[in-house]
Amino acid sequence: MQDPNTSLAQKIASAIAVEIDAQPAQARAAIALLDEGATVPFIARYRKEVTGGLDDTQLRNLEVRLTYLRELEDRRAAVLASINEQGKLTDELRADVEAADTKARLEDLYLPYKTKRRTKAQIAREAGLEPLADGLLADPTQVPEQFAATFVDAEKGVADAKAALDGARAILMERWGEDAALVGDLRQWLSEVGVIRARVAEGKENEGAKYRDYFDHAEPLARIPSHRLLALFRARREEIVFLDLDPGTDAEAGHLQAEGRVAHHAGVKPQGRPADKWLLDACRLTWKAKLHLHLMLDLFSQAREKAEAEAIDVFGNNLKDLLLAAPAGPRAVLGLDPGLRTGVKVAVVDRTGKVVATDTIYPHEPRRQWDQSLHALRALCVKHQVELIAIGNGTASRETDKLAGDLIKLAPELKLTKIVVSEAGASVYSASELAAREFPDLDVSIRGAVSIARRLQDPLAELVKIEPKSIGVGQYQHDVDQYRLARALDAKVEDCVNAVGVDVNTASAALLTRVSGLSTTVADNIVRHRDQHGAFRTRKALLEVPRLGEKTFEQCAGFLRIAGGDQPLDASSVHPEAYPVVERIVKSGGRDVKQLIGDITFLRNLRPEQFTDEKFGVPTVRDILKELEKPGRDPRPEFKAARFADGVEDLKDLKPGMILEGVVTNVAAFGAFVDIGVHQDGLVHISALSDKYVKDPREAVKAGDIVKVRVLEVDVARKRIALTRRLDDSVPAPRPPRSESRDAPRGAPAGRRDERGRGAPAPPRSAPAPANNALAEAFAKAKRGA
Repeated sequence: MQDPNTSLAQKIASAIAVEIDAQPAQARAAIALLDEGATVPFIARYRKEVTGGLDDTQLRNLEVRLTYLRELEDRRAAVLASINEQGKLTDELRADVEAADTKARLEDLYLPYKTKRRTKAQIAREAGLEPLADGLLADPTQVPEQFAATFVDAEKGVADAKAALDGARAILMERWGEDAALVGDLRQWLSEVGVIRARVAEGKENEGAKYRDYFDHAEPLARIPSHRLLALFRARREEIVFLDLDPGTDAEAGHLQAEGRVAHHAGVKPQGRPADKWLLDACRLTWKAKLHLHLMLDLFSQAREKAEAEAIDVFGNNLKDLLLAAPAGPRAVLGLDPGLRTGVKVAVVDRTGKVVATDTIYPHEPRRQWDQSLHALRALCVKHQVELIAIGNGTASRETDKLAGDLIKLAPELKLTKIVVSEAGASVYSASELAAREFPDLDVSIRGAVSIARRLQDPLAELVKIEPKSIGVGQYQHDVDQYRLARALDAKVEDCVNAVGVDVNTASAALLTRVSGLSTTVADNIVRHRDQHGAFRTRKALLEVPRLGEKTFEQCAGFLRIAGGDQPLDASSVHPEAYPVVERIVKSGGRDVKQLIGDITFLRNLRPEQFTDEKFGVPTVRDILKELEKPGRDPRPEFKAARFADGVEDLKDLKPGMILEGVVTNVAAFGAFVDIGVHQDGLVHISALSDKYVKDPREAVKAGDIVKVRVLEVDVARKRIALTRRLDDSVPAPRPPRSESRDAPRGAPAGRRDERGRGAPAPPRSAPAPANNALAEAFAKAKRGA
């Protein structure tokens, strides 16, 4: 007989396999590895034979679904035990509970058996009124008042026929309201036809002006974009609007249809019999008082969970693009953290990221020490052989960018290049405990300049020091479940770090903590051991680090690199456990490892099947051969810098028709933000991202991309810029100002009138996305961390 736990595990694995497009055996193998403590990056990279080649995306989805399904099974067991203790567990009910495939369905089945406060229906049953309810339902030819008169009993609290009928109706309403089949049917129907309606709360028109597009709004729940749904929920939370869910575009007709569905399920028909009206009223009240509110809250919860998942996905994808942005590499960098009254903070880091000089200059108002600042910067660049200038994109960024331009002209022999760098999260890092430990002697403001310089050298290594939520590349990040957001972003950071690999002899503890298998304690121990004993010469030496045992070594070793060490393979992504495979390859070629590495012609002529064994199959050998071609290859793109147009430094400098170069700073479901160097990101609507139809903006662009855009419209007053990547789009004629302001809520999408919706086909060239579309301001606010 099969072990019940084994059967349950197989059931879960089979369900997940269908969802991730894999075989049950693959899912079972991956689950076993996860349960043993293996990480997703390790499994995806070094256990391809075991899982049949599941990739990191499949494994992440498996991990999430595994948690959900195990929670479902735990809840199922608790529900069955509770109903059984009550002596009400029939074979039919057990079968229904065991077949429930969602938490919602399980709770529907359990609803009648939940312990609850004494209800009107329970009191009525205690008063002996259940036969009255059953009698009228079974035989509607009876006159309700006459039949009810036989149940009047003052001692039981039934004073008259009306009280008896009220009690009988409460019994039927509770029975129907807790009928799992009816609730499930109505939930499915309402999810398909339901219309979410918003209306402004009385007296909130001025306070909630930014939500005015939602003061009288109706939209099918099944088709509302996630960003707009989250905006509505935010408006409700701030008590600006009331939300309702109606069954259909015609609210009155929809409610009548809902009542009819309850009646049909209960077997109630309007045939002119004496009890028909009373029974139909019970059906109407069941919908109105029991089911409508319950289902509305339930469907809103489901819709919000789905919308949050999409928002988290957008945030995660943008974060990944930012983390995997092209690194400038080992070059000396001058970091400038712009400021006006408080001055521009300066930090120089050498090729290894070490801080070698700091300063504060005052080129802007009110001191205006322009020439003095230029000479101070020139001296620093000459002394430390600076190659790149990193300029934060905050307040006074363009003024400081002009200063850097003058510096390049003043010292052409230095061949300096200036790049504006996103300083998102720099202030958070500067004031963090990590920054205090790293730079105990530096002022908080100077730490920001160091971070700006270093994130140009290696965005990944620097950004891992900042809580992902503080980097600000998401939409509605404060509206979603913070635990789910943190888990998803941490997973994304872990995947990025391990995809690139880490130099164990230069990495910070913050970066090492993100390596597969390494805890904060072990990462700190690695740094401490490195400081005390010098650089690691081999990966095996890591086993000397306190609390880094064999299991941890297995998980982390392949992702840690040792450049210039005693073993050439330690600089590659080849896992130490697979070194014997390389030895077989070396032996077949009659040369040593150093000669083998980089010999593309020889390596590509080898057949992976020649070097497999019982542990390492073709997938792993193929990865090894590819890695030997170019060990430690960086998957990130080549470093390039956007060049902002001279003389275009402010919104007022923009003119429709201009073609400019910029950097994509954020991508969301309905467009992308582009920094063109005027302190305000412009919006490229999804319909203007490409000449081809675009369903998902990330098909066309991603954060960090350098793109050329054409200015369509500029609204200086509202700080809105409409851009297009279709450079031959016609520029719309100026329009008279509207009498009605259409500001969108912070981080919210456009209003109904101009919203084309996600995935809308591109509009005609003569009608590109306008700047006065509320999307522009919505995205501008979302970019600032809504």
